[in-house]
Amino acid sequence: MNEFTKPTLDDVARAAGVSTATVSRCLNAPDRVIAPTRERVMLAVEALGYTPDFGGRALASRRTNTVGAIIPTMDNAIFARGLQSFQEALSRFGKTLLVASSGYSPAREREQIEVMAGRGVDGVLLIGSARPESSVEFLRRRGIPFLGAWNLGGEDGYFVGFDNHAAAAGLTRMVLDQGHRRLAMIGGISHMNDRAADRMEGVRAAAELAGIRRDQLPVIEAAYTFEDGARAFGELMALSPRPTAVLCGNDVLAVGAMQKARELDLRVPEDVSITGFDDIDLAGVVDPKLTTVRVPHLRMGEAAAEMLIKLINKEPVERRVEIPTAIVERGTLGPPPADPVA
Repeated sequence: MNEFTKPTLDDVARAAGVSTATVSRCLNAPDRVIAPTRERVMLAVEALGYTPDFGGRALASRRTNTVGAIIPTMDNAIFARGLQSFQEALSRFGKTLLVASSGYSPAREREQIEVMAGRGVDGVLLIGSARPESSVEFLRRRGIPFLGAWNLGGEDGYFVGFDNHAAAAGLTRMVLDQGHRRLAMIGGISHMNDRAADRMEGVRAAAELAGIRRDQLPVIEAAYTFEDGARAFGELMALSPRPTAVLCGNDVLAVGAMQKARELDLRVPEDVSITGFDDIDLAGVVDPKLTTVRVPHLRMGEAAAEMLIKLINKEPVERRVEIPTAIVERGTLGPPPADPVA
């Protein structure tokens, strides 16, 4: 065997003085091999630099032990925690994670679904439920298990997530309890984004119950960037009457709004309150620290992996697993100013 030749199962068997079947058992079911033999085989594996032939194993088992995840963006930390937890849980089941980003484009997501199907993934994690039915049917026709995360979906499918509508409504009630009646919102782009749409609708619904009509609650949709959050906040502060509280669809938008408030010489929360959504690390280090909704990213990622493994193994599974959120009260929410600008 020269230095460019990949070692084979036969090479390991010869080096360890055992059969190829014994080597296979050591790699796939080590508890079925006595310790001295297992140690001899693993020493041979390490010495030769042998790695299992996953392509052949996939052909035999009809599985590749890979799972795909298609997320909307890698530009911020919204999905990082959940994916990390998802990957760690998958690794306990011997699965490798492939990740792609769609840029919030349904067409791009469909392309990535097809690519992952071509790679033979055992299952796919998708974000939310807003996508063309043709993308869902593509996975179903090929028998590829999939689920949605970060929301609870519609009537069909499998989901691990939280109630975006209820979480946003709960935060809005807290803002209202502080005495605010001039509310505004900077939401994410709602087209093909059910999470952003649900959060905006949750804010509107809670405000309506408090007697605030929809036309009295300005909403600006913005991309999830600091710059767009700042721009939208500037537009809201130019309104008359000016809002005394601005609820943001995520923490990135909220921090952008806080930056713009400083530029406008507005104190937070004395002159205007600002809230976020997600509770990424940034929310706890800005000054003042951000009042926001804590999304259960870690538990959601772990639960999504557990559900997807059950779907892959054709085991019974609940269609929806809801993970509760929590409101984190910090320093950006207070009562409205005594003399709000008209």
